[in-house]
Amino acid sequence: MLFVLIAFFLGFFPVVSFSQTMVAEKRESPIEMATYKYRDSYIKVTYGSPYKRGRDIFGNLVPYDRVWRTGANEATEITSTRNIMFGGKFLKAGTYSIFTIPGVDQWMVILNKEVGQFGAFEYDRTKDMMRVEIKSMETPDSSENFLINFSPSDKEKEVILFLWWDRTRIEIPIGIIN
Repeated sequence: MLFVLIAFFLGFFPVVSFSQTMVAEKRESPIEMATYKYRDSYIKVTYGSPYKRGRDIFGNLVPYDRVWRTGANEATEITSTRNIMFGGKFLKAGTYSIFTIPGVDQWMVILNKEVGQFGAFEYDRTKDMMRVEIKSMETPDSSENFLINFSPSDKEKEVILFLWWDRTRIEIPIGIIN
């Protein structure tokens, strides 16, 4: 009988302990993903999507002229399974963190080799793959939550990656390389 009780507890407690680690916390800024597929390849952006909640966003919550994680929680990441032209510059297939430096009229979009970062607290400029300047635009409509997505382009073999929050939007052209 003692053997049965010991076996029961040894078998039961690891299951209980394991099942407790499976419970996920609800985030105020949910994780979102934007994807674009081209033939046998894809581009994927994973990011935390914060909400405006009545706050002033750019120039206040997100200061101008300072490195931003480009979303909430973990730094935003982009993965491309094929070589692409990102904002007019060649980018080798891979996964990179996306940081931005928002400005009033234009943003600096930064692709950094260091992935898996939380926020921009440990951002290291020496690990930048590239920096691309992009004009920002004011939109007539406001987006309550921070959005990253893809939209069609007028050009062949090109897609637009856009970032939009509140009344500010930037569009980054991405060229597909065969």
